[in-house]
Amino acid sequence: MDTAFIRGVIPPIVTPIDDEERVEEAGLRRIVDYVIRGGVHGILAMGSNGEFFGLEFEEQERALSIILDQAAGRVPVYMGIGAIATRACVKTAQMAERAGAQAITILPPMFLTPNEEELFLHFKTVAESVRLPVLLYNNPDKVKNNISVKLLLRLAEIPNIVGMKDSSGDMTLMAEYLRLTRDKDFKIFAGRDVMILGSMAYGAVGCVASTANVVPELVVEIYDKWMAGDLEGAREAQFKLNPFRMAFNLASFPVATKDACNLIGLAAGSSIKPNLRSSDAVLEQMKTILTELGYIKNGC
Repeated sequence: MDTAFIRGVIPPIVTPIDDEERVEEAGLRRIVDYVIRGGVHGILAMGSNGEFFGLEFEEQERALSIILDQAAGRVPVYMGIGAIATRACVKTAQMAERAGAQAITILPPMFLTPNEEELFLHFKTVAESVRLPVLLYNNPDKVKNNISVKLLLRLAEIPNIVGMKDSSGDMTLMAEYLRLTRDKDFKIFAGRDVMILGSMAYGAVGCVASTANVVPELVVEIYDKWMAGDLEGAREAQFKLNPFRMAFNLASFPVATKDACNLIGLAAGSSIKPNLRSSDAVLEQMKTILTELGYIKNGC
């Protein structure tokens, strides 16, 4: 299975919506072009920042179709799967394969508290329902299920489970994932934007970074400079990015990404309710940072 394309900076792309909370096609196409111009190496449709949880299956399918059409082969497109029931995940995975996605990511079932055997069977069933490369998505803060090192090693034996996005924020866990899979063709991405450089130093192949929706060039700079052996340049780029990402934590998840897109003129629209826009204080803080980074000119 070819996994050479699984690398670099991948934004979990936001999904603009209209007043009826349906996918707004023109806005989605505009954001696809924006991040590709920014140098990203792939696009993740229907990640957390894509608000998969608030879109019906048909709207998720429509969003993926639009993203694939607009990307037009310029970068690979990954499809995020975050349903609770295994059968729903299988349905989405098979839809993504039919549509032409290059890979899928699978989030552990939220709300439930499955044991490791249940998690293993869930991931295995979804992975084996398609021929696509599969990335696991570890995000214990949000779903309250952690993919242990032991479970990861079992899952890595399934032929088309070829990697993982780790958003745990636990560098010890990330280091163990990488240490124990270093002899396999297994690709691990940083899922915390403030830990991109540290994760790549351990062996991560890139990042799935929400900030790459807004400041793609800066996130790509971290990756490119690290790959070129410019540690100091990569570190400075990471340090420039961190205050912007940390400002996201002041807002309800995941609204800050869309709000930041709106601040720089991308017109990503509102978030799916019950989420509302960030407070004026948070917006002002992000505006200040984006002005300093050069993404807003003259503070407006």
